[in-house]
Amino acid sequence: MNINTITLANSHPKSILSTLQNMEDLPFCEVLSSKTISESFQKIDYRERYDFYPPDITLWAFLSQVLDVDHSLEAAVTRVIAFSLASGKEEVPSSNTAAYSKARSRMPEESIATLAREGAEQMEKEVIAAWLWKGTYPIKLVDGSTLSMPDTPENQLVYPQPDSQKEGVGFPIARIVTVISGATGAVLDLAIGPYSGKETGENALLRQIFSAFNKGDVALGDCYYASFFLIAQLMQRGVNCVFPIHASRDCDFRQGTRLGKKDHIVEWFKPKKPEWMEQENYDAMPNTLSIREMAIQSNKKGFRSKPLVIVTTFLDSTKTSKEDIAALYFCRWWIELDLRAIKETMSMDILRGKTPEMVRKEIWVHLLAYNLIRKIMAQAAFAHNKKPRELSFKLALHVIKSFRDAGILSENDPIIYRAALKAIAQKTVGNRPGRSEPRMVKRRPKSFPRLPKARQYYQRAA
Repeated sequence: MNINTITLANSHPKSILSTLQNMEDLPFCEVLSSKTISESFQKIDYRERYDFYPPDITLWAFLSQVLDVDHSLEAAVTRVIAFSLASGKEEVPSSNTAAYSKARSRMPEESIATLAREGAEQMEKEVIAAWLWKGTYPIKLVDGSTLSMPDTPENQLVYPQPDSQKEGVGFPIARIVTVISGATGAVLDLAIGPYSGKETGENALLRQIFSAFNKGDVALGDCYYASFFLIAQLMQRGVNCVFPIHASRDCDFRQGTRLGKKDHIVEWFKPKKPEWMEQENYDAMPNTLSIREMAIQSNKKGFRSKPLVIVTTFLDSTKTSKEDIAALYFCRWWIELDLRAIKETMSMDILRGKTPEMVRKEIWVHLLAYNLIRKIMAQAAFAHNKKPRELSFKLALHVIKSFRDAGILSENDPIIYRAALKAIAQKTVGNRPGRSEPRMVKRRPKSFPRLPKARQYYQRAA
């Protein structure tokens, strides 16, 4: 799907944006199809005078920036020039990046976000039962992370740097919270906010994207989300929860209704009204929640050995055993791998946008490209009787890029397409549930001294 490289002379960006040939016997054919992209672009106010950078070309070039090793504007513009020449056009755009930069700024953030969300939602609708937990429940993984960006006044105003850093030395930081499909790995929705301040925590951001959850889903996350109000709100939407118990909550297995060894049901009582909640919403909350608490433990080498208390809304131990919940919780590691793929493999951890608007667009373009790759992985898994979670994201990215770079991945050649799917599906990743790694690095940084003051201070002194 390397839409940033070789294209056929008779191909058009709208067909390129639909990535690869969609065959009728494979699922997800309508995910980010040419029709979907075309309908999204029709909502954009496009003036004919922007001949070289209409919305589809602009998005194509923008996607090329996040998929290619070189993320510069110059590299994106040269790819548009190459495409224009390959298409037989007599006039080609200038190598000056100003026109492309203005075209990106005109592209609405919501149009890109909608493409990313709707593509993931469509994939979720077509997921087969074999990819669901116990063949029934869609898993929705939730977690948060942070991203840094250029130190500009505009970015500092919206996403200020932490108070622990001196002015002019640190970088603006944005906090993100994602909801990711447990079946396909696609990002269903994302909320963006400042790193600190009122209503900027992970719970607050997650409340902004509750629409990503549907009745019958299972929310799986870390202990930060095991709060009374968050669980109550998810239960109101018909969503079950599986979280580790929060460190501030005590667990006494001598109380409640005993279901088994260190497995019981207890009543959680409604806390006082938090500042962020309206009185009407607080009154609508139940006074108590019936929550199941259980202690799980893994004795595998390299895995967490101490007992971990899990809280869940699956109360019937005859239908959902303690072992079922334990096996499910150890799949929480998936979202750590997904965020690593997005931030490190796709280089989204350090953004390039110099304004908050461009920062958000850059994030959504990364997610759009990521979901496109996840779509191809899902098709490869389906074609070769595997699960998407068994396939390597990095391998899929390399295969798709290599086939396109070689010029052999024609959108009208199903034989080549099936060969690409086979290459993606040949390798399966290791089974890594419950994996726990220290947050440390082995490689030492360069021995340059750190900047204790703003860079301009040293430039003036020189």
